[in-house]
Amino acid sequence: MGETDSMTDHNSSAGGVGGGQPSGQGGQFGPAGHADSQHAQAHAQHSQQTPQSQQQVSAPYGYQDGHPAPPQQSSDAARAQVAAAWVRTARPGNVPPAEAAVPVLPPRVNQPAGGSKKDQRKAAQEAKRAERKAAYEQKKAERDGRKQGRGSQAPAPAPAPIPGPAPIPAQTAAGAPASGRPAPRTGAPARAGAAAGAGFDVPRPGGRLPAQGRSTHVALRATLLITTCVFALGSCGVAGLVIGKSSVAVQSADLNDKEVARYRLTEFPTQAAATFAEEYVTLCMTYSPQTADKRRNALTRYTSAGVDRDCGITGQGTQSVRQANWDGTIEELPEYGANGRYLGIQVKLSTGRITTLSVPVYVKDPATGTGLRIAGDVGEMPLASRGSVPTVKRDDEEVDQTLSNQLKEKVLPGYFKAWAASDTTGLTRFTSTDASQSATTGLAGALASPEVQEVVAIAPAGTEPNATITYGQGQTVQARVTVVWGGSAAPAKGTPAPTTTVKRSYRLTVVNTAQGWFIKDIRGGVLDPTGGSADAGATAPAAPEENPPAVGDGTAPAPSGAPAASGAPKTP
Repeated sequence: MGETDSMTDHNSSAGGVGGGQPSGQGGQFGPAGHADSQHAQAHAQHSQQTPQSQQQVSAPYGYQDGHPAPPQQSSDAARAQVAAAWVRTARPGNVPPAEAAVPVLPPRVNQPAGGSKKDQRKAAQEAKRAERKAAYEQKKAERDGRKQGRGSQAPAPAPAPIPGPAPIPAQTAAGAPASGRPAPRTGAPARAGAAAGAGFDVPRPGGRLPAQGRSTHVALRATLLITTCVFALGSCGVAGLVIGKSSVAVQSADLNDKEVARYRLTEFPTQAAATFAEEYVTLCMTYSPQTADKRRNALTRYTSAGVDRDCGITGQGTQSVRQANWDGTIEELPEYGANGRYLGIQVKLSTGRITTLSVPVYVKDPATGTGLRIAGDVGEMPLASRGSVPTVKRDDEEVDQTLSNQLKEKVLPGYFKAWAASDTTGLTRFTSTDASQSATTGLAGALASPEVQEVVAIAPAGTEPNATITYGQGQTVQARVTVVWGGSAAPAKGTPAPTTTVKRSYRLTVVNTAQGWFIKDIRGGVLDPTGGSADAGATAPAAPEENPPAVGDGTAPAPSGAPAASGAPKTP
């Protein structure tokens, strides 16, 4: 009986005070002192009862005699409540297996066979409800334990292992446990203290931030979003201002009067008007007494009604035009604006005289160049003045006389001979592999008998006077060459070879190789460094020809509509 008294009263209801608890400890309900006295009285009475009286059920622990006891629960419900109470009082966190305490559950009592089906269903429902509550309490306790472990700076000390059945602490009148251990539902204050000590809560991976952290995060995201929108709007505004300003600042492509005069741009059909004026001047300056009437009729097809039909020429004599060309001068005709111009026509007469005529020309349609007319009488003007050529300074130019003599004696005579005859085989011996087309083509017999008269090889820039010059392979040198040709290589059949000689100047580029000097390029013409003008101070006109040819004598072409000269055969 002593062992029985010291163990848990398995026959008592789990819902009663002290149910599932060792003897001498208060239950979850009622005052602790009252429960201890009642438990002692029950223990004395139980020890004096006979075996028959032991089958009687005494009042539950914690209740006085005559107090109605709570309804008896099924064994499954009692076991579930004991387990739930154990979970609430168990230490949170990971507990070593050696220190784990397992609660002693009440024995499972099968429902008597005589119970009704209604009672059985009710008991089953209560058992399931208790199981769900126990599972919920267990999950809640685990969650509270995890939160307490994260919020506290140091882990709580592990309680001493509890041997035997797990006790359920009795509550005092104030609600605090009588055993002195911490209350099972104190997770919220512990978490608050831990958070105050740590300064902030760190959420688990994938968890949500605390209330303060969430607000800060939302504010940060809102700030970033607003900043991005403001920056985008500002960029769009700046781009719009730049595009609008550039579109407004587009300058017109129109040219001013100075640019038009500088580049001689005009909508007037200058070429068509110049050709028309050249034809008219040719008829005007060609005359003969025998063809006066035909000449007059031809001129009227060019001029307006008030223009002199004889082009201002009366009297006797014969004259013809050898050449009439527009000299490039043009002057606006103010009375007709864009439809009229004064054009300068240079004329070379059969007498050898050269003069210039200013001819007023009208164009009805400048866009197409049609409706041309000579709108007035011509005027004879002096020749356009010619300028002087400036002098070219060659003071800093050094001549390599050694190379000049070498080219004149060994290279250029053979090259010009092959070049005059377009001898491909001979040219290969004197030209480089990358020679230009003009250096490898030749004159094809137009000139022959070349004689190299002068060669001037220009030394590289920076060469000191009278210094020995050394050339590397692949280095090029410019040279000025004067050649005297004896005439054509193939004169006409039956005619003697010409004795006239011509002097021509060339600019050559020679290149130094391991085999010697070779011709890379040749170009015609050499600049005269003297400059100036050869006719400076000369005022006397050119002497006329002794026997100027008459119109139609075969030496000068007769203009259209001009009559043939006397004595020449007439065409029907």
